[in-house]
Amino acid sequence: MISNLVFKNTVLFSVLLMLSCGASQMKEQRAKSKEDVVENATPEIKTGADNFDTYLPLLKGKKVGIVTNQTGIIKVAGNTGGIKNDKGEYVGEYEGAEHYISIVDFLLDQKINLQKIFAPEHGFRGTADAGEHVVDGKDSKTGLPIISLYGDNKKPKPEQLAGIDVLVFDLQDVGARFYTYISSLHYVMEACAENNIQLIILDRPNPNGSIVDGPILEKEFSSFIGMHTIPTLHGMTIGEYGQMINGEKWLKNGIQCKLTVVPCLNYKREMFYSLPVKPSPNLPNDQAINLYASLCFFEGTNVSLGRGTNKQFQIYGSPDLPNSGFSFTPMPNEGAKEPPLKGKLCYGEDLSNAPKVHQLELKWLIKAYNETTDKSKFFTPFFTKLAGTKKLQQQIEAGTSEADIRKSWEKGLNDFKVMRKKYLIY
Repeated sequence: MISNLVFKNTVLFSVLLMLSCGASQMKEQRAKSKEDVVENATPEIKTGADNFDTYLPLLKGKKVGIVTNQTGIIKVAGNTGGIKNDKGEYVGEYEGAEHYISIVDFLLDQKINLQKIFAPEHGFRGTADAGEHVVDGKDSKTGLPIISLYGDNKKPKPEQLAGIDVLVFDLQDVGARFYTYISSLHYVMEACAENNIQLIILDRPNPNGSIVDGPILEKEFSSFIGMHTIPTLHGMTIGEYGQMINGEKWLKNGIQCKLTVVPCLNYKREMFYSLPVKPSPNLPNDQAINLYASLCFFEGTNVSLGRGTNKQFQIYGSPDLPNSGFSFTPMPNEGAKEPPLKGKLCYGEDLSNAPKVHQLELKWLIKAYNETTDKSKFFTPFFTKLAGTKKLQQQIEAGTSEADIRKSWEKGLNDFKVMRKKYLIY
């Protein structure tokens, strides 16, 4: 019996020892895998604004102006109360928005001698309608004067720049030719060049940064919603785009400005980038930003793209389209005081859960044209401005296939990519 007991205890001890060793090995493996995760984790993207060690020394002791709006923010630790518009409403739509402060507040905290704020379309707080006249004013929080760069004053006047040594540009672009922040950049660069003022662009990732697509703008169709001979989607950050404006001598008389681009850190253009705040009132989320360029062509038709709803740039519809089972009625809201087709029942398509697009999609535009009851009323003169060419409308009216339309863009896109390559940072 004693020998049996010894044998049993020996076996039990061996089993416990094996279990103990196994548990120890599992702990070591888990610890190692955690270390691997930390070691292999992708570093957090830092915007140009977050890369402040680079630009603060350039601003110390200078009189500084800034071109910015609600998208000009810096990530900080802790709860800062959130980003609010001038009505006191939160504009940070995503988790973590409370961890950002305005670049204006940050520069003042750093004792930078900030003189003026220049605000583009939609105003400093980003609440004005598209195309709405934004007046000059004063920021209620800081007391700084605000100069509107929209309407009749798209380019800063010499008297508005008087006494400024350096101008900072911090706006979130979305990579589309007709998104007017790059047009504001053109005029700001021109004014800086003419008045011998250094311009510093705080770069930000382009949420559509890997897409280069669409027809090339033809010079005769230049306007504030398309100033340069580029495709609909240019695939550049706003800093890279500024370098291209300078390098290609697109400013008046071929002048160039003294330009410094403060780059993003840990960023590659193929990376997904979710914007922490709305870049403008009618781009409420990542889906709208991704579909923006494809659906914006509807602005030049009799079809609504959702202004006056809570799914702007994620739906489209019209009373002239067949009842597909989906409908909406545009009504006034923030960013659309008088939305197209206000109060009219529109039939169309809900794309709010559609897969992410990786090109300029024409299928919805072509489908809507083919299904509309009166094709003669589908396009408006504004469509040519958006497209930057008459050819796209002519192709759709002629029934040209999407594949053949795309083929007609190939040479222009290839030429643009060659030119673009000289100015890429990421």
